[in-house]
Amino acid sequence: MKILAFESSCDETAVAVVEDGRRVLSDAIASQADMHALYGGVVPEIASRKHVEAIAALTEKALADANCARRDIDAVAVTYAPGLIGAVLVGLSFAKSVAYALGVPLIPVHHVRGHIAANYLAFPELEPPFLALAISGGNTLIVDVRDYTDMHILGATRDDAAGECFDKAARVLGLPYPGGAPLDKLAQGSQGGVYKLPHAAVSGAPLDMSFSGLKTAVVNLAHHAEQVGEELDRAALARDFAQAVSDTLVPRAMEAARQAGRKVLCAAGGVAANSVIRGDLERACAREGCKLYLPPLKLCGDNGAMIGAQGYYEYLAGHTAGMDLNAYATRDIGE
Repeated sequence: MKILAFESSCDETAVAVVEDGRRVLSDAIASQADMHALYGGVVPEIASRKHVEAIAALTEKALADANCARRDIDAVAVTYAPGLIGAVLVGLSFAKSVAYALGVPLIPVHHVRGHIAANYLAFPELEPPFLALAISGGNTLIVDVRDYTDMHILGATRDDAAGECFDKAARVLGLPYPGGAPLDKLAQGSQGGVYKLPHAAVSGAPLDMSFSGLKTAVVNLAHHAEQVGEELDRAALARDFAQAVSDTLVPRAMEAARQAGRKVLCAAGGVAANSVIRGDLERACAREGCKLYLPPLKLCGDNGAMIGAQGYYEYLAGHTAGMDLNAYATRDIGE
């Protein structure tokens, strides 16, 4: 089964062709990072307009790269939630028109489910049940993946997403947008242990997380150093920040795995590319005797292939939609 998949939840327009949920035939991506770097973050209106400009030509490229004609497409999958609502609507509207024109089913896919499904593309042997740590610019979730379309949130951030904090910390440190990769590179130049940063806990919800205090602490440290004329050890602060995020994520993921009885864990989302978090997950899983799946870096960020992968399993579960399908800025992964 060949699925034409669309992803436009933020600042990447992505179109892919995926066969049977596991084989990527093409994965075309048009990034807007350079445009939004001028403003230090994503400007929703600009993102939506750029999606409109790119999506038709990108679809033709994805079909050509996959050596597929329109008649070869069996279904259309699309991100319908969550994300920047204008951006999501562009991809959804275009996907509806394609599904209608081709006379094939339309499959709605939750963006975070797509990130988790990216692991299926990298690891053919991976099957539910397992625990997923889904960490990106807009979402930070600990998810019990009971089956391909049966997922339950065990823990979540109460405020900022981990990826959003990485971008803000990077900006304070004078690094370009998006900040995850530059901050990771900077952090590798230090062993850390210089700056004491907060590690928040949520009373009564030990698997939940909070990152707003950590973000504020980094901002305050940088501003204080500037005001008193002290030299900021940028590499050490980057490393200590990344370690603080990891210290929040990894122990909770391992505890959630113990509570759910899972011995398989996978990471997903853009923040899963961070070297500190990946290293800590590897060591923690080795201690606990858990099998760990870390997606390759190219599958951590937003892409269309992950939507095609999850779309296949949504289709098998009978989750298709009509032309009245709406877009949502927020949506529970279990819905």
